[in-house]
Parts: sequence; C-alpha cells; structure tokens
Amino acid sequence: MVSPSDDFIEPKTVVIPGGEFLMGSETGAANEAPVHCVWIDSFALTALPITNREYLVFVQTTGHRPPPFWDSPRFGHPDQPVVGSSWYDAIAYCEWIRGLTGKPFRLPTEAEREKAARGGIEGQDYPWGNELPADFLGGRNSSLPLVGTEGPNGYGLFNMSEGVHEWCLDAYDAEYYEISPRRNPEGPKNSSRRVARGGSWRHRVRFARCAARSSLAPEKQFSDFGFRCALTIERTEN
Repeated sequence: MVSPSDDFIEPKTVVIPGGEFLMGSETGAANEAPVHCVWIDSFALTALPITNREYLVFVQTTGHRPPPFWDSPRFGHPDQPVVGSSWYDAIAYCEWIRGLTGKPFRLPTEAEREKAARGGIEGQDYPWGNELPADFLGGRNSSLPLVGTEGPNGYGLFNMSEGVHEWCLDAYDAEYYEISPRRNPEGPKNSSRRVARGGSWRHRVRFARCAARSSLAPEKQFSDFGFRCALTIERTEN
C-alpha cells in the first residue's frame, strides 16, 4: 500500500442503505423512461464533490496533469469542486485514493448516484421536493458555488442537484433503461460516452432533477464537470 501524504485527508463518506427505488421519470426527457424498479446494494458516497483542495494533493503527490481551468480565478477556490477533470482523470483519482487507503473507492454507478440524490424519498423531482428555489437561474455569467451550498438531502449529501455535472462509472446509452437489470445495473458494455449526473452552474437552470441524465465523451474536460467518489461496501450478483 502507498504511504499516505501528510496533506491527504480521506473525504467524508455517507453510507447509502441498500434497497429498492424507482429509477427514472415519465415526465422528463425521453432517456429517463421507463421508470423501473432497481435494487442497489449498500454503498458509501462522499458527502461533497471532490474539491480543489483535495485534488491539489493528488496532483502534487502523483504529478498528474492539472485540469485546464486549474489557474482560473473563477474556479480556483480551495472549496470549489474541481472542474475540468475528464472521466479518465476521475478514475485516476479514485485509483490513487484506493491505493492510499486500501479501501475500494471508485466512481458511483448511474443508478447509485440517482438513489443517493433522492435521499430515500420516492417520487420527487429534486432532492428537496418538486419546486425549484427562487434563485434557480444560472448561466455563463454566473459563478461556481462552493461545496456545501445545497443540501443536505435525506442521506446527508450536499450538492446533489447544484454545482457541476458529476462523472459516473457507466457507459451511456439513451435506451439502456429498456434492458437494465433489476439488481445493481452498471450500464451498457460499449459506448463512446460516459454518464454524468447533477446540475451545472453554467446552465440556464442550474439545478438538475434527480432523474436527469447527461453524458460526455470520457476525454472531454469542461468547466462544469467534476466528480465525487463512491465506496463499495457490499455487492451481490445481478
């Protein structure tokens, strides 16, 4: 096992209990249907997106290339979520933290991310209910909020709807819900894109519904894409 850096602090995780939930939406975009019942084994998720403060230790320790917005004053606060990380960068971070801790850190699956966003409450559009807050507008001239500005939801997670799109482990298929297994779905086997979940500071409406899906090519690095880590607790066969 790699010796932890003196500056490394393991991110706080929240245990998401195993169980069934209704995934998707019949009133959202076409790729959110059909609504289907999914069983997710218990897992843990970092309470906050990975921040610049945490990512800096990774960059300094490993020599990994910083993201393209690293030196921008708009995105450089230590407590803003790191932005501009590709899916491959997010995977590399998870592998690094797994090596430091000996714990099975990874990116969350799309189904895990939606279950976590819902906070244990079925049938609501957002982690807090069905209505947008009064300050729902974003846009390219708005600013990226610090972590912790939205939430906590029912599981004690923050920024599950606002902030940055967060990379998920899965490959993306708009019609995957038609064939998704009931237990612990992990996405299609082949795709040129990867799933992302959560809202974007630069969208006109900066909050995302729990069921909203987005995707991007895994090598892309945008200023409204970040990630958080999941931690495997138990896993059963599909």
